[in-house]
Amino acid sequence: MEESFHYQLMSSHINLQKQLFASLKHTGLTSGQPKILDYLQDHNGSTQKDIALACHIEAASLTSILSGMEKKGMIERKALNGNRRSLHVFLTEKGWSLQKEVAQKFASLEELAFSGFSAEQRETFNEMFRLVYENLTAHNEK
Repeated sequence: MEESFHYQLMSSHINLQKQLFASLKHTGLTSGQPKILDYLQDHNGSTQKDIALACHIEAASLTSILSGMEKKGMIERKALNGNRRSLHVFLTEKGWSLQKEVAQKFASLEELAFSGFSAEQRETFNEMFRLVYENLTAHNEK
């Protein structure tokens, strides 16, 4: 079992999450929040629907996560163009600060994960992993 792809993937993800949250403990971030901060870095002002799709979070779960982030002053939700049915999510000053810290932690964990890899091996791994994701995504859409 320990040699199977699914086990390696699951174990790596859990290990990454543990290390990420241990290093961010002082921030009070909870599950789901770092990837939303990471997404908003390049997509500030996105709709909740777009965030849910991009971060692979169910709409009901996202609403709860965003409420917690809003209470902690990381984000604000605004209706644009008078459309109150579609809220857009924006990082606050505190959110931008946390986003920078999260980005640094993701980068350092990625460097740790790829230590011992050549640049070519790292690129090949990323290409192959992208293909695995595409294969699974295409199967999900059927």
